[in-house]
Amino acid sequence: MNKKQWGFTIITVLIGVMLAIQFKTVKNTDVRDTRDTWQLREDLQNEEALRLELLKEIRSQEEKIAQYENNIAANKEVILRTTLDELKTEVGLTEKSGPGLILTIQPIAEELTIGSQVGKVTPDLLKRLLNELNRYGAKEVAIGGHRVINSTVIRDINNITKIDGYSIQTLPLELRVIVENEHDAEQMYKRMQVSKSIEDFFIENLTLDIQLAENEITVPAYNEPIHMTDMKEAGKKSEGGHS
Repeated sequence: MNKKQWGFTIITVLIGVMLAIQFKTVKNTDVRDTRDTWQLREDLQNEEALRLELLKEIRSQEEKIAQYENNIAANKEVILRTTLDELKTEVGLTEKSGPGLILTIQPIAEELTIGSQVGKVTPDLLKRLLNELNRYGAKEVAIGGHRVINSTVIRDINNITKIDGYSIQTLPLELRVIVENEHDAEQMYKRMQVSKSIEDFFIENLTLDIQLAENEITVPAYNEPIHMTDMKEAGKKSEGGHS
């Protein structure tokens, strides 16, 4: 083989190697691009599925909120009535039952009061007794069948002791006291056995008998109008935001 043939052979081999390398490179590039495209498509599909799932969850939550608001609107009257009943109970406008004590005020036996004035239940005596009962855990109190609430007024009118306008001069006079539970009732009973109120009533020729109720006792509802002397109607706000 002469030099010219050798040269042609070498050139042919080099061209073949170059073509082979170029073909492999193009082939690899095509495979890589194809793989990336499918990967992108798969990622896009996953993102779309996630978006749809989020939209579905949002719709579900919106439906729950709408249903909740509808229930509130439908039950508004029930909610208002429940709230009103709770407020009535809190201020004493409903009958209440529970464990407690029964206190009875009555005159000292006649043989012990010869030459003395018959005892009288004064407003001061009742107020001191009520303060003591409250310190020992009284929740509800009725005096002579009349419920005592925060606005109750006990005072002397024409030498007659009255509670919210009702005369309570007739003896014996019964007080019913309701407490939180039976344990509190027992504790109050023990404390009232050594109460200073017993001595205070005795000085006024009266006895204060204290009994622990065996069963639940009941106090009546307060049945008089409640006057709000310290409350005023709120003024309407002007357009500028000032009342």
